[in-house]
Amino acid sequence: MKLWYSPSSPFVRKVIVAAHELGLADRIEIVEASTSPVNRHAGLAALNPAGKIPAMELDDGQVLFDSRVICAYLDTLKPGLVPASGPQRFKVMTAEALGDAIMDAAVLTRYETAIRPQDMRWKGWIEGQMTKVWAALDSLENDWLDFLKGPLTMGHIAIGSALGYLDFRYADSGWRDTRPGLAKWYEAFARRPSMVASEPPRG
Repeated sequence: MKLWYSPSSPFVRKVIVAAHELGLADRIEIVEASTSPVNRHAGLAALNPAGKIPAMELDDGQVLFDSRVICAYLDTLKPGLVPASGPQRFKVMTAEALGDAIMDAAVLTRYETAIRPQDMRWKGWIEGQMTKVWAALDSLENDWLDFLKGPLTMGHIAIGSALGYLDFRYADSGWRDTRPGLAKWYEAFARRPSMVASEPPRG
């Protein structure tokens, strides 16, 4: 299996964390692909027409994207992160969607502030995206702590990857200040070997 990858992507990190937790990381070849909304990577775009990472090329040539599809596939190889059926399956899937929503909004804000020319940046867009982030974090603090204290699932991995991205790109945001329960959970989660192994480079 080949994973098309950028070390700074939280969605890539989510896949890598899942692979480590499932004991599949050593079966995945990493292929680095520098890409952005205005600079497509030709090799990646040949596999994923959206030109986005992560994308995974299977041994039989089939290509999977995006992170949710790739992680679901990995869980079929060695099940353990998504319940097969019942209410808990949808609880886990919703938690994963919430983590993904944080990453979506934070990445879009990063594009707006780091890639778009300064005279073209839209303050209202930035505020709107980050409002989604703060609202999702408040929901995690108020509604999801009991879930987060439970057994590891894809929901935990998506949320952990999202919080890791906030620390990486928004280190001064103070997201912990009014969310002590979430901060305490993430402090422990960030020490998992899978999170340490997938930490993006600083600087």
